[in-house]
Parts: sequence; structure tokens; C-alpha cells
Amino acid sequence: MKKALTSAALGFSAMIATLAMHPASLWSAPSTGSSAPAKQSERADQATELNHQAISLYEQGKYAEAEPLYRRALAIREKQLDKDHPDLAESMNNLAELLRTQGKYVEAELLHRRALAIREKALGKDHPAVATSLNNLGELFYAQGKYVEAEPLLRRALAIFEKQLGKEHPLVATGLNNLGSLLQDQGKYAEAEPLYRRSLEIDEKVYGKDHPDVATDLNNLAELLRMQGKYAEAEPLYRQALEIYEQQLGKEHPLVATGLNNLAVLLKVQGRYAEAEPLYRRSLEIDEKVYGNDHPDVATGLNNLASLLHAQGKYAEAEPLYRRSLAITEKALGKDHPTTITVRNNLNDLLGKMK
Repeated sequence: MKKALTSAALGFSAMIATLAMHPASLWSAPSTGSSAPAKQSERADQATELNHQAISLYEQGKYAEAEPLYRRALAIREKQLDKDHPDLAESMNNLAELLRTQGKYVEAELLHRRALAIREKALGKDHPAVATSLNNLGELFYAQGKYVEAEPLLRRALAIFEKQLGKEHPLVATGLNNLGSLLQDQGKYAEAEPLYRRSLEIDEKVYGKDHPDVATDLNNLAELLRMQGKYAEAEPLYRQALEIYEQQLGKEHPLVATGLNNLAVLLKVQGRYAEAEPLYRRSLEIDEKVYGNDHPDVATGLNNLASLLHAQGKYAEAEPLYRRSLAITEKALGKDHPTTITVRNNLNDLLGKMK
């Protein structure tokens, strides 16, 4: 799932704002079994229950509440299980996905690498759980603009899913969607579009037309069409995706914020500023509430609202928003990340016009 980042010059870059479309916990390994001592079994059950509670909170966008539960589950399993046990990898993977969503990339990468190594050793290199780890590590690199590192991981994950699960499985749809997003951000639109359309077809067949995963597919296909200037084709897809998110997830979910932001980007590029502004502001409000004030998605919202004000000549209102966005991206993503560069260029352009 993508959240578009706009530039003042009406060119577009993009950044990731994804939730795992199919949480890796679906690939949990079997429990340690009934032969364990009663106390050990009780603690294993506790770790499993904590993990399930955390997944529920994660899917509701309640990341601050989910994190301590994931950490407790991991601590129990690290104490109780062998260092190469698949359940330990599951806990590492799930915590890493949460940290990625929060922009905590360094710790997330360490956990994802450990989880991948455990799964390859315990389950073999062609197991779907290995593909999940490959996908999630690839998404982590993608979120940081490391496209060269991300692509072979995403391609390998997709190949495993297709081989082991069949070409119509929902995890194949996830793999197609994620690889399509990566290709899109590299300007490879002709390669990305059939992947997005195939992902949408699979998810509609499996889930029906009102599922959040279908909304993600619609959003991402709309993003691709927008980036090619096909605005009339993109708008109904954006609106359909946003409606599904609001109905299925509630009006304060992070994916609703993404849907609002992306529709606003489309409206802005067409000069429909009065329609775009309340969408940007509502998107930013949701992200600040969910993530806090220092998350990359908040930086995107600040930049995009500033860009809208900038386009209308409201320079004094735009400047502090750009500056706050730049401070967040430099800290969270680094000074050379594509998102940081876009925000910096926007601020410099604004300052040049204010002289």
C-alpha cells in the first residue's frame, strides 16, 4: 500500500505506507506440543495468546498498544525455545513488521534477518514462511528506497508462493502487488500494471469486492494510472478503495489516512485545491493520532499539505510544515533518502519564491 508524496512542481515521488496485507502470523509454526512440562506449556500458550492479541491491535492500527505484547511474546519464546525454533522466527517477524510500520528500520532489519535465517534452516528454502520473510525484508528495503536490494527478495518470495501455494492464492496476490509497487517506483509502468491487475483479480475472487485487500489493490492500480496521467481512470478506483477502508476498518484507521492522502494528491494535480485540502488535513490528523508526531507517514502528510498551500501561494503557512516534514524524514530515513530529497527540494523552492 502506497502513500504518494508530492512535490511543489507537481512531479511525483512516492513512499511506502504499507501494512502487511496478509500478516505473517498466518504462517505460524506448530506449537511446542503437549509433551512439554505443564508450566512450560502454559508459558507457550501465553506467548501465543499475546501474539494473537498483538496481531488484532496491529490490524486496527493500534501500534503503540501492540508493540509491548509482541515484545513480551518474543521474550517468552527466546527464554523457552531453542534458538532455531520456527515459533521464535514468527515472533521476530511480527515485531519487525510492526517496527517497519513505525519507521524503526534498523531494529526491524535485524529481526527480519534473524527470522529469515531461522526459517531457512528449520523449514527449508522453499517454504512459504521463508517467502514471507523474504517479502517482508524486501518491503523493508523498499521503504528505505533501497530498490536494488529489494527486488530480488520480492521476486524470490513471489516464486516460492506460486510454486508452493498455486497461482491463485492470496499470498501470490500480495507478492504481485508488492513487486508491482517496486517496479512502479522505478518508472517501469508497463511491467507493473499486469501485476497489479492480476493481484486485484485474485483478491476479488478469494475475498469478494469489499475486502481491505481489494481496496489496497484498487488504490495501487489507481496510483499507477495517476502517475501516467490517466486521472479519469484513477479517480473512481481511489474513491472505491477509500469507501471500502472506511466501511471495513473504521474512519480512524491508517489505511483510511492513506486513501484520503492519495485521493487528495489526484485532486491537487488537477487543480482542485478546495476539494483536496480537507482530505489532506484529515489524513494528517489520523496519522498523528496513530503514529505520533515523528513518523515518516506524518512527514508525508505535512509535506503534501505544505505542497498544496505552496501551490496556492500561501508561503507563510507552507514553510513550517515543510521544515517539520524535513526534520522528521532526515531523522527517520536519512538525509539521502528519496523522500528526504523531495521534501528538501520543496522547501528550497518555496524559500526561493519568498525572497
